[in-house]
Amino acid sequence: MRARADRQGRGRDCGKCPGPRRLLGRCQWPSGVFIASMDSQREALQRIITTLANKDDEIQNFIETLNHTLKNVQVNTTKVMIDLEEEFGVLQATLDDMKASMVNKVKQEQEYKSQELQNQLTICNNALEGSEELLEYANRTLSTADPEAFTKAAKQIKDRVTMAPAFRLSLKPKISDNMTHLMVDFSQEKQMLRSLKFLPVPRAPEIEPADCLVSDNCATVAWRMPEEDNKIDHYILEYRKTNYEGPPRVKEERNWDIIDDIKDSEYTLTGLKFESKYMNFRVRACNKAVAGDYSEPITLETKGFNFSFDGTTSHQNLKVDDFSVEWDSSGGKGQESKIKGKENKGSGHVSLVKRNMRSGTPSPKRTSVSCRPTSARSNRDRFTGESYTVLGDAVIESGQHYWEVKSQKDCKSYSIGHISFYNADTKQLLHTFKTKFAQPVIPAFMVWCGGLNLYTGLQVPSAIKSFQKGDGGLGGSENSLIGLAQ
Repeated sequence: MRARADRQGRGRDCGKCPGPRRLLGRCQWPSGVFIASMDSQREALQRIITTLANKDDEIQNFIETLNHTLKNVQVNTTKVMIDLEEEFGVLQATLDDMKASMVNKVKQEQEYKSQELQNQLTICNNALEGSEELLEYANRTLSTADPEAFTKAAKQIKDRVTMAPAFRLSLKPKISDNMTHLMVDFSQEKQMLRSLKFLPVPRAPEIEPADCLVSDNCATVAWRMPEEDNKIDHYILEYRKTNYEGPPRVKEERNWDIIDDIKDSEYTLTGLKFESKYMNFRVRACNKAVAGDYSEPITLETKGFNFSFDGTTSHQNLKVDDFSVEWDSSGGKGQESKIKGKENKGSGHVSLVKRNMRSGTPSPKRTSVSCRPTSARSNRDRFTGESYTVLGDAVIESGQHYWEVKSQKDCKSYSIGHISFYNADTKQLLHTFKTKFAQPVIPAFMVWCGGLNLYTGLQVPSAIKSFQKGDGGLGGSENSLIGLAQ
């Protein structure tokens, strides 16, 4: 509780002095002490605010993850139910087909046996009818008194008996009435059906960070199963580029790209262009029926130096696009000044360096600055007026960077500022410019007749890195720049 001035005239408390000094009637603390104390408290509070803001962002991201997971529970449940109905439907259809086939087999057996027995029955009936007729005729012959007629009739009866079908018949059924060979016993199958259960879902693979590698514009991801599973048929790898470090976010600008049917526990993405700072990876295992859960995602850093041609810095005889430049003797026919608002490219340093740089390659056809009309890039005419030159739109303050330049077939002459040249096929070092810079630098290009194509967002190839180690320590220089002319 703050001390208050009493009626005896003791000084009022300023509310700032700590401890007993509040009771002395006047402030004993210099004002500078309060200012320093407030500044330190303000800094501490700012750190707390930053920490809370970061924590809020993490919690918000986690809440979005939970909501997304909760939504997926319903979606995936519906999908599983549909799949279950389909599987049992297929099983029921299979049983119905088997039942129909077996019933048809029984009917065919019945028809065959019935036909055979019916044929035998017909033959027997005919034989019986003939035998009864012959018996009646024999009885009548016995009562014949005429010897000659009796002898003749008796001989006929004897011949007919000898040839009678009744005496050649087999009095045994040709076909058995037994149908037991078509009986079934589904006891084992019933037991198997009762033992039906959900197919074990493959466990989530575990990505091995130590075995993952980003190099030579490629990204290799390796993983393993937490336990041996001989039912794994293949793996599915998903990846996406991102500018966020750490765990992947639910809401992301880019969707996951999918690579299916991977048979090994390792995969290498080739020919990448690193226009983003990081890449997210996750993998899942699949058996013949179902895919397992995703692995814990991993984020790999993908270093790449990205820039394009800055059309506002180009000579008037150059036609410039973002990643290509062409010489045009007609004075850049159809070209308009391109002012690109790339705030994140370090534009504050660009103008400073461009005002202090001069082209190292004289133009085959110098153009006087004074004879050109005033334009949006007039402040750069001191540089661009001396050669057919265009600059990159990114400032380089430190580090080691790599890009590729491919000349068009009709290109007669071109130059590139402050770099090392390598043979694109053999990676042989051709020449290196070495110097020290007091200020940031900018990629510079000169072209006369023909044109150049620019490829950025690439990594320094391992082969070039190895050459640099034996080349005066160029690879370890913080200010060394690497380019590749093709």
